[in-house]
Parts: sequence; structure tokens; C-alpha cells
Amino acid sequence: MSGLEGQRAVLAAKFGAILPHLDERQRRLLIGAEAQSLGRGGIRAVAVAAGVCEATVSAGVRELGFGEAPLGRVRRPGGGRKRVVDLNPAVREALLTLVEPDVRGDPMSPLRWTTKSTRKLAEQLTRRGHRISADTVGDLLREEGFSLQSNAKTLEGKQHPDRDAQFRYLNEQARDHQDGGAPVISVDTKKKELVGSFKNNGREWEPRGEPVRVGTHDFPDRELGRAVPYGIYDVAANTGWVNVGTDHDTAAFAVESIRRWWIGAGRAVYPTAGRLLITADAGGSNGYRTRTWKTELARFAAEAGLAITVCHLPPGTSKWNRIEHRLFSHITMNWRGRPLTSHEVIVESIAATTTKTGLTVHAELDTTKYPTGIQVSDDEIAALPLTRHRFHGDWNYTLHPETPQHTMINGTADQSPANSPRPLPPHSLHDPELTGMTRHRLSELIGTLIPELERQREQTLRTIRGRERLVAPGTGAKAKLTPADRILATVLHLRKLATVNLLGQLFNVSAVTISRANQEVRPLLEAHGHHIAPSTARFRTPADIATFLASNPDQSKIKKTS
Repeated sequence: MSGLEGQRAVLAAKFGAILPHLDERQRRLLIGAEAQSLGRGGIRAVAVAAGVCEATVSAGVRELGFGEAPLGRVRRPGGGRKRVVDLNPAVREALLTLVEPDVRGDPMSPLRWTTKSTRKLAEQLTRRGHRISADTVGDLLREEGFSLQSNAKTLEGKQHPDRDAQFRYLNEQARDHQDGGAPVISVDTKKKELVGSFKNNGREWEPRGEPVRVGTHDFPDRELGRAVPYGIYDVAANTGWVNVGTDHDTAAFAVESIRRWWIGAGRAVYPTAGRLLITADAGGSNGYRTRTWKTELARFAAEAGLAITVCHLPPGTSKWNRIEHRLFSHITMNWRGRPLTSHEVIVESIAATTTKTGLTVHAELDTTKYPTGIQVSDDEIAALPLTRHRFHGDWNYTLHPETPQHTMINGTADQSPANSPRPLPPHSLHDPELTGMTRHRLSELIGTLIPELERQREQTLRTIRGRERLVAPGTGAKAKLTPADRILATVLHLRKLATVNLLGQLFNVSAVTISRANQEVRPLLEAHGHHIAPSTARFRTPADIATFLASNPDQSKIKKTS
């Protein structure tokens, strides 16, 4: 408790014991005397402690100066000016109507789009015939349970349906790696910081009246630029490593930061580790859609001889990334109120960050240039030694330390060129892991829908021709997809396993043909009450599907799904 707060507490206790036994003038004289004894600021302090307005304290001070004699009488109970709310009870309801327009049925209130200060509320009430002051408005609001409050960040955006399942899967992967003595790291880029004499939020002890002077505008310094801190937090060791870049926040910069952590600290702490788990946000330089992130990680995996598994947090959950509240928050607290005048100040401030729980942080400067706009082709992605996990292969995948030019199928390196992936047998697309149903049930579904699909197609052709068929069915140009393939392609599309472009590669047709098949078959599925449940697996190349199927040869144990 500060000295001022302690003084107010003592005064409040004194007034609470004495004032009830005094008349009005005696009370004014007592609080006036106390205010005089306190000197500068005494009137406000006494008013708060006694629960009266400052004008009453000032009146007591004046009366002491005049030296008036006692009045000799006390006002009878109930005397004095009546409160506004007693004279006009309707003012309370009118005030609540203004402060709660959405609830109280006044959506057209002029205060709906402005700050509801006591002054503005008093002005609006006065216009409506309720003469009242801003102080009285504040008293009424407090009586009704209102107080000044800021916004609370509690509402979350749209949640992904697999959000909780992904967190459980991520925790299982972390536990498995830690039990095996493998490192588990949380990575992310901290907020970019302006370098120079710029205001930094927070306060620091300085001589009274001598704050640190900073610029009035936050325009980046052309020479110093910005600092890009990329952090790596070792979950088990409770240590942090921050690579402070001076260029762009790219995927290459992110992987280089992880590489520096591994060379400088990781391999010394985990000398026998053969794998590494990285937990990262869904977006940014280490996002799951960033192709350069995967290619750079594959290069690092080959260099370090590590099987690198990446588990991304679901979209919209970056605040749950451990590095945010285990590392970045402490760095922010450590340099609060201090201008970050140079890169050296930033590095030293980060390195000096510690906690009572034993956190230590290493920081270093990275002046390397990281160009943007690097393109990664489909062939380069297909050639990566990457295995997508069965659960959400887009969020969870492992990069093996083999050379990127080879892909792994059944544990054997495939030496075929990247631009000629191993073809999938036609029957493999009927696999229950892909369709979500047994082969027998898929066959029944196809048998049920083919007649209706043929009738629907014939009606469409008759509408286009404007007359009946002149030649026998089966003659003329053949459809690019058989009815059975159109149904199968639609099922796979509704399973959300792959894009229409990839499905076109698998069926050797264009993406437009796949889209048309989906438009034809989907209404029939809905008419028959067939709901195709989406899968959690995601594939980008035929090689991904081949690797996925090769890793699950025993289909007899697969749970039947609708």
C-alpha cells in the first residue's frame, strides 16, 4: 500500500468514528481543519476519505478562516436540499435507458455511437427534461452497479471443428517425443520492433520530472529499420533462443533460426536425439500453407540427420502457443518503458530476461538478407521426403533426413524423377481409408446411383438437343468419365481429401470435368440421404496418397464409417 493510500485509510477510519456524533457545521470544520493540516492536495484526500464532495471541504476551510461563532442549533432530521432522484424518481429509469439502449429498447439513442461519459449523459437527460449534473449521474450509476470498465478479450472467432482434436493430437506427439528424450520446441515470430528513439509502452523508475525523451512520431528509421525477433522455446529445458533479424520475416529466416538454435544449444542438450518436434502457428513464415517452410525444413533435416515432425496449432489459436506466455511475455515485461535504441540494446535486453522458475534466454543478431517472393513448384513439393500424418496431414507431417530428390514408399527410396510420380492403381482409389466406407458398401452405392445418373444425363442431353435421340444409346462421343468414376470422384471430393486439380490427375481428366461430375452426383446423394463425412487427411500429390495407403496395409481393422 502506498503512502497516500495509507493516509486516506487512516483518515477514513477517523472520520467514520467521529463524524456521526457531530452536527453539519462541526463536520465541515473538522474536515476543513484536516485538509489545512495536509497542505497541497489535502482537500481532495479528505473529500475521498470522508465521502463528501470537495466543495464541502472547501467550505469548511473558509469557515475556519472567517472565525464565525457556533450557530447554536442543528438542522432537524430531513432538512436540507432533497436529492434529484427523490424529487424526480423517473430520472433513474431515464438514465438506465440511455446507458443500455440495446437492452432497454432505445436503439435510436444519440449516445449509441458515442462514449457514454457522465457529462454527455447529463446533457442528454437535461434535454429530456431531467435537470441533473454529471456528478449526480456518476453517483446514480454507481448505485445501480455500474463502473468504468475496458473491453475484455474473451470472444473467439469461428472455431475449426477439429480444433480440440488437433490439440489432443499435438499433446500426444509432444508426450511421445519427450518420453523418448527428443526435443520439443515452440516457435514463432515476436512482434516486429522499431529500432531507435521510439516510445515503448510501460513505465520505468526515473528521476522525478526527467522521463526518457523519445520521438513524437513513430516513422521507422531508414538506417536502423526494424528488428524481427524469431523465438525458439525448449519446452522441457525451459530455455529460450531468439534470433533477431534485420531483414524480412520469411520461411528461410524461420528455419535458419531453428538451425542456429540446434547448432548452438539443441544438439548439446540432446546429443542422442534422432527426431525433433516443432509446434508452430497455422500462419506466418512458419504456416502450414507456406511451401518454402517445408523445403527449408527438409534441407535442415538432411543436414542435422533429424526426422522433423511439425504440428501446427489450429487456425485462430495462436495465443495458446506456449512461446507466447512462456517466453515472449517475459521479454516484453523486461524491456517495458525502455526505448529500443539499437539492435544491440534489443539483443542484450532479450538475453537478460529471466524468471523465478528458471527461464534463461540466449539472443543473437542475424544481419543476413532474406529475399521474398521465392516460388516453389509442385514438382519440388512432390519430391520432398515428407510424410503426412493420418490425422490432418495438412497440419501434421514429418520431414525425413533423406535427400529431397527421393520419396519414401513402404520404407524404400524411390529413385524415379520428381516429375513422374508413381502411378496409383485404379482400384486403390476404392480404398476404405479414402472413401470412408467399405468396398462392398461403395459398390452398392454405385449400383444404386448409376441408373438414375444415366436417366439424368439423358434428360440433360435431350434438353440441349431440343428433341429425342436419333441414334442408338452408346454411339457417338464417349464421356470422359464413366458413371462409376463420376460417383467415386464425387465421394472423394466430398471427403475433402484433395483438390479438384489433384482428382483430375488421378482420373486423368481436367478439373472442370471433376467439378461437373460433382454437380451431377451430389444432388442424387442428397436425395437418397447419403451423407459423406469429411476426412481429416489432406493430400497434395498422388505420391502423398500412395505413401498414405502404403503405411496402412491392413484394412480389415478399419472402422466402418457412414
